[in-house]
Amino acid sequence: MINKISISAIAAATFFSVQVWAGNEDRVGQSGANELIINPWARSAGWMNCNTSTVRGMEAQYLNVAGTAFTRKTEIGFSHTTWLKGTGISINSFGISQKVGESGAITLGIMSMDFGKIDITTPDLPEGGIGTFKPQFLNVGLSYAKAFSNSIYGGLTIKVISESVADVRASGIAFDAGIQYVTGFNKEKDNLRFGISLKNVGAPLTFKGDGLASKGFTSDNVSLTISQRAERFELPSLVNIGGSYDFKLAEMHRITLSAAFTSNSFSRDQTAVGLEYGFKNLFMLRAGYAYERKGASEDETINVYRGFGAGVTVEAPIGKSGKSIGLDYSYRPTYTFDGTHSFGVLLKL
Repeated sequence: MINKISISAIAAATFFSVQVWAGNEDRVGQSGANELIINPWARSAGWMNCNTSTVRGMEAQYLNVAGTAFTRKTEIGFSHTTWLKGTGISINSFGISQKVGESGAITLGIMSMDFGKIDITTPDLPEGGIGTFKPQFLNVGLSYAKAFSNSIYGGLTIKVISESVADVRASGIAFDAGIQYVTGFNKEKDNLRFGISLKNVGAPLTFKGDGLASKGFTSDNVSLTISQRAERFELPSLVNIGGSYDFKLAEMHRITLSAAFTSNSFSRDQTAVGLEYGFKNLFMLRAGYAYERKGASEDETINVYRGFGAGVTVEAPIGKSGKSIGLDYSYRPTYTFDGTHSFGVLLKL
């Protein structure tokens, strides 16, 4: 009975989400805080984000928070991303997930973008030479996920968004939610999975600060300060819907086929498919392909990632207690610059 209700609920949520959040390419460029749609984690990024139904543990906070409910005890992760290589922009991320009670997990994730130092310029000094500033983009997420049964997992994330450029700052709050449904053809095989996640839902943000003020003079030559109002911007809300299936080739070998559909509110929708080969829990090799309608060439695409991406994980046990350390790498291609490279470390304690 529970399984029938769960499948119906997921199907209804999927239909409703697609109707409400259908992609709209006419709104491209109208959203802000687009760092919220950058996956900073190497292990899941190598799939081109097609693993919304299979992602588990600490990294699941980004793609589908429901997957954090699979945290066995404690997971700690670090990641460094060279974003759009050639721009000098990097992303550093830290996350920790802790199992609480019999079926819950709490996860804290921090993502920071580093743009390097930028010269301060003015209308009178367009070449700079008067100092530098460093933009700071910081997202902090706190999640709770729970296993509601042997098949149904759900979670919620609240994120604090902070962006600052010189003397101007914007901040706000966004929410993510996700569900994963796990089933199979018999009690021993939970090899069929479905997932849906809703991301970046929140009120519009507005930049404020002294950087929007300038000095002027009245007709009587009296000095005054003129404050400008910045236009507010919406968050890049989206929905991910996906499914996967595990093929067990032998006791120690696995191949997982995964697919996902991303419905963007401020861009074209994308479809991604991927495969992952796993040898026990020691070695995993994955690849994904992201497809964008009308995005077959550099002049037509409006999403930063397209085509084939790949990743690899090497995980080594620590003692005989089930603890392990994993090293991850992923590459995501782009038409411009030299793609995005991510390196990560994951400790399972």
